[in-house]
Amino acid sequence: MTAQTTLPPVAADRARRGTAGRGTGSTLVRRRQRWGWLFVTPFLIVFALFLVFPLAYAFGMSLFTSTLATGTDFTGLANYVKAFTDPLFLTGLGRVLLFAVVMIPAQLIVALAAALVLDTLVSWLSKLSRLFIFAPYAIPVVIGALMWSFLYSPRFGPAGTLFDLFGLPTPDFLASGTIFFSLVNVVTWQWAGYYMVVIYAALRSVDPAIYEAARIDGANGWQTAMRIKVPMISSSMVMVIMFALIGTLQFFTEPVVLRNVAQGAIDAAYTPNMYAFSLAFSYSQFNYASAIAFSLGILVFAGSYLFLFLTRKQSGLK
Repeated sequence: MTAQTTLPPVAADRARRGTAGRGTGSTLVRRRQRWGWLFVTPFLIVFALFLVFPLAYAFGMSLFTSTLATGTDFTGLANYVKAFTDPLFLTGLGRVLLFAVVMIPAQLIVALAAALVLDTLVSWLSKLSRLFIFAPYAIPVVIGALMWSFLYSPRFGPAGTLFDLFGLPTPDFLASGTIFFSLVNVVTWQWAGYYMVVIYAALRSVDPAIYEAARIDGANGWQTAMRIKVPMISSSMVMVIMFALIGTLQFFTEPVVLRNVAQGAIDAAYTPNMYAFSLAFSYSQFNYASAIAFSLGILVFAGSYLFLFLTRKQSGLK
């Protein structure tokens, strides 16, 4: 005969409670998941209608070619091959890369310097200064570009009056030779305040005891900033550079607004996004414009991935 083991009354009661608890817990989890999907559904619908479906439709358009003679034909990747051999697209791409080389360091230096200075202030002046530095970002990009078009104007802007006081000729900030740096100034003014807030928030999250230990060891303000503060916020710096890189490669609004007053210094293919916009809405080449837009998106994704891979140690991804 086999011996049949019986649990003590207390153990048996605990076992029954555990089984019942597991069933109740799984039911509660499923109920929470259903409610979670219910709350997320409105966002998913809007996300699909205004992002996923338009992207899928545009990608589908990029695989076709429409002409008056032959109609619409499926051409596969022919538009993409044409895009990466198009001199106008490649010239605009080289221009935005040059913008990235000049503009991203300028924005980073301004934002980092402002954040480091504000991090040392403890009076009411710190809050007021943060507000003033961040204010340009709160201004819509179109309004800001229109304001700078007035400031750059050699006839109506304040630069003419200022240079006349010293008997100097007024420089044309909207000429072909100077429009590049004029656009760099506009974008730096527009975005440096936003990046400053990101860096400043990272600085405020550092334990003040580390700074106190550095002062005890004899470090001055510059050494504390460069050797302690900046290395400790490297992940935030990587994020700022990533945002600036993506935004620069998609450069569009500022040159479009200044094009009306730049007297031919900015053409329709000045940047890849402007080129795609011109192809679609000036020449009705929607298929090729879609291919240009997706080609730029591929390059932005590849550049972002490469940058994150190279900075994976600083960003904490390694």
